Amino acid sequence: MGTSIPKIALGAWSWGAGAAGGDQVFGNYLSEEDLKAVFDKAMECGLTLWDTAAVYGEGSSERILGSFVKDVKREDIILSTKFTPQIASASPDAMQEMLNGSKERLHTDVIDVYWIHNPMDVEKWTPDLIPLAMSGQIREIGVSNHNLAEIKRVNEILSAEGLKISAVQNHFSLLHRSSERAGILEYCKENGIIFYAYMVLEQGALTGRFNQSHPFPEGTGRGEAYNPHLKELEALVGELQQIGAQHDASPAQIATAWAIAKGTLPIIGVTKVKQVEEAAKAVQISLTAEEVSRLEKLGDETGVHTLREWEKEM
Repeated sequence: MGTSIPKIALGAWSWGAGAAGGDQVFGNYLSEEDLKAVFDKAMECGLTLWDTAAVYGEGSSERILGSFVKDVKREDIILSTKFTPQIASASPDAMQEMLNGSKERLHTDVIDVYWIHNPMDVEKWTPDLIPLAMSGQIREIGVSNHNLAEIKRVNEILSAEGLKISAVQNHFSLLHRSSERAGILEYCKENGIIFYAYMVLEQGALTGRFNQSHPFPEGTGRGEAYNPHLKELEALVGELQQIGAQHDASPAQIATAWAIAKGTLPIIGVTKVKQVEEAAKAVQISLTAEEVSRLEKLGDETGVHTLREWEKEM
């Protein structure tokens, strides 16, 4: 990759509308005009790693991101997108076809990190990555939402062809450390794999913006997931605020700094310029071991499990 990897990635999951997109999951409606300033600020801050997927907003996330990508030097940006088995066609070339769509929407002929979004059928889909990597259409291979056994199996299949997994992307936050408990973080560290942590802020539940008197928007995926638990989250969010005060930082920045302290690369969803600036500053925050363990203890004590409908326990 022409540009070195930043300590955080920016997520475009909530960009654009449609199924699995901004309006349904997040309760917002964002257009290209809304997001151009967000993209420009990110590039200015050196946050050049963008994570999206063909399935997000039925392609609208990639389309919006791509409309900005075409105006920058390709080597100045790192693009991460995903093959989602659930929306694959029945064609024997289904993965190549989905990749072609992503390349077209993103205005690029090479994807820096290409992921299998979830482990629908490891034996069936993993081999299809091989020709994509061999032909140079994808630079690095990632797997998302895979458990340790599945990650190891993917690596076995790839290594027969001299390839390997470069990246793992799972849900990982102060409320959801199952990838750590299952030994996935450890495996990644031992094998030089970057662990991308998604939902580090639990879609806003750990930012301090939402509480019992200010719940999430009704009728959204995140409202259904978190509104019933806002009371249990108070102590943890309070601690994020307190540690934040000592570091001159917001709760979101502390939750992000925690994920970095754990050796992961957090993906922060951004829809506003201010969130990009906050994310860029979070990279500078260094938490003590004591702060990390205090947060984890409170995270465990919430008793809140935020496994979502597309996930499984690791």
